[in-house]
Amino acid sequence: MLPALRPRPVLLAALTLGLVLPVVPGHGSPADAAVEPAQPRPVYQEYVSLGDSWSADVKLLDLHGLPDARHAPLDCAQSQTNYPKLLAKELRVKVHRDATCGSATTDDFYRPQSGLPAGGTNPAQFDRLTKKTDLVTIGIGGNDAGISSAALSCLNALPVGIVLPAGVPSGLPLGGCKERLTKGGVDQLARNIRLARPKLVRAIREVRRRSPKARILMVDYLAAVAPRGCYPRVPMTDPDMRYLHATFLKLNAMVRRAARIGGAEFVDTYRATLGHDVCQGPLTRYAEVLGVSLNGVSVGIPAHPNPAGARAQFRAVLAQVRKR
Repeated sequence: MLPALRPRPVLLAALTLGLVLPVVPGHGSPADAAVEPAQPRPVYQEYVSLGDSWSADVKLLDLHGLPDARHAPLDCAQSQTNYPKLLAKELRVKVHRDATCGSATTDDFYRPQSGLPAGGTNPAQFDRLTKKTDLVTIGIGGNDAGISSAALSCLNALPVGIVLPAGVPSGLPLGGCKERLTKGGVDQLARNIRLARPKLVRAIREVRRRSPKARILMVDYLAAVAPRGCYPRVPMTDPDMRYLHATFLKLNAMVRRAARIGGAEFVDTYRATLGHDVCQGPLTRYAEVLGVSLNGVSVGIPAHPNPAGARAQFRAVLAQVRKR
């Protein structure tokens, strides 16, 4: 449902264990339009993709097998068909370095990301940039705002939320995240989103410093969160789902503003994917609650884009690339 979720231990264990689709022109004839030259496609030589699990389009297993380990450690869970790889293939770039990794924050752009589920370490994502890099996509921000763990805390085994007193442990998902996260009239996630914006701006400017010739695209998060609840299809109460949806809109608005301030192009994947949220049917939705997808057969990490969602992200990014 929400971006860049940090996978639960049981799911990470599954990954660790290796679990394993003749007319005179100019006289108004139909032929006149046909002689117009086609617009040339942009040509890029070196593309670097940066980001978290919603850019890695993390998976455990699909028809391509285990996660792709050509660009990053296996436990970054990169899909062979994530939107960066689809974009690189479509643009026929000579060099593509995909640095995206599950659970990444902007901190992992500057330093190695260690402690991955199988013990791997993803080098600092910025290390893939060079002076010759001429195209960069960035998909980040959800983990910086701490939304992932909050989203998991909204899951509910019951159709109504139960807020337990502080200090009372529970082994069951009981929802009530809206009450907890807005206690005392302070929306913790909204605050975290505001605090994350300078980090995204700084990251964009650092990309510009390291790769001054690069065209930089900042990619938001697709429309995975439904505007209202749909229990039991998604085990979450209506108030919690509405809260997460409003939070998700704030996150994407922050990403858009950071792109503008930092000097990057903004890619809107949200509007292009409306109507494909987690409450839709298995052949319609672009993200999965439990990780198992029929909309592109795969076993992924819960609350992340499925293969159809990755293709939708790709189409949105490609459309922006072709605007110039």
